Amino acid sequence: MFPLLLATALLIAAAPCAAEAPLPEPLPGPLPEYLADTGYGRLEMLPFSPQYPLWTDGAVKRRWLHLPAGRFIDASRPDAWEFPPGTRLWKEFGFAGRPVETRYIERLPDGRWRYASYLWEVDGRSARLAPERGVVLAVEGAPGGRYAVPGRLDCTACHEGAPVPVLGAGALQLSPDRDPLAPHAVPARPGDADLATLSARGWLRGLPAALLASPPRIAAQSPAERAAFGYLHANCGHCHNDHGAPVSLVLAQSAADPAGSAARVRAALLVGPDRWRPADAGPDVRLVVPGQPSASLLLARMRSRDPLRQMPPLGTRAADAEGIAAVTSWINHPLLMRKEPQP
Repeated sequence: MFPLLLATALLIAAAPCAAEAPLPEPLPGPLPEYLADTGYGRLEMLPFSPQYPLWTDGAVKRRWLHLPAGRFIDASRPDAWEFPPGTRLWKEFGFAGRPVETRYIERLPDGRWRYASYLWEVDGRSARLAPERGVVLAVEGAPGGRYAVPGRLDCTACHEGAPVPVLGAGALQLSPDRDPLAPHAVPARPGDADLATLSARGWLRGLPAALLASPPRIAAQSPAERAAFGYLHANCGHCHNDHGAPVSLVLAQSAADPAGSAARVRAALLVGPDRWRPADAGPDVRLVVPGQPSASLLLARMRSRDPLRQMPPLGTRAADAEGIAAVTSWINHPLLMRKEPQP
């Protein structure tokens, strides 16, 4: 009996105490009521500016990224960065010189993401959690004086259609090789993060050395094509990509395979039909007809604000004149007309 008790005691002594085992991180509680309680203005927030901004009715935007201490982004898959739990991002939308809304996304300890919007007081001193279903505000400077704040499910419709829910912070968007013709291009501000600065501070690891030595850019046959493809990548690629459910048109570009992805986008736009077509369209309606912007269905959908026709379908009340001009310039480019693929 005593040997059995002794063996049992030894096993208990050798086993780690429950207090010594790592405890799982507790899930956060409800979303904070105030923006300041998300860590905004208190945590280390690294600003960044994607080279191809998403059009949101002319709003002026600022963006920030925070990573927990000792954590980093795994960029070994250049087109699908892995952000660590505890990642937080903020994006501010402003009109007429004042902030109106700040959107917030956070990666939880279990790997899920959550989304929220915060509405700024007119005096700019604080911002409070927006209603879960969204709200429409009267805002000076917004189209028609109205600005729609998305609901949380609206956020998932765009963010979770992409390979990574973080939009605007990836190898192509943060490449130091910025496109001078990008619609709504905002020059990188001093202190803005890019691939080199993120890598230097240890926030980005695993990015192939070739992409640091020669920063990625969209492969294109002309500067006009580069700007048009970059615009479509940023404004459409989060839904029109080869991640998840199949789509008829892939517009997302690849940092790992720039030439291949650009060729696929070019061929799809010039050859492939669209699932949607106007009632009066003929049998040969096409997304892009080189040299004929008025016959190109892509531009018709970009111009439309009919909820059943417009693209992108969410987040805008006004068509983007600068984006339309960039795509029109590509459609009219002589090089495109000389190399038109045959349907």
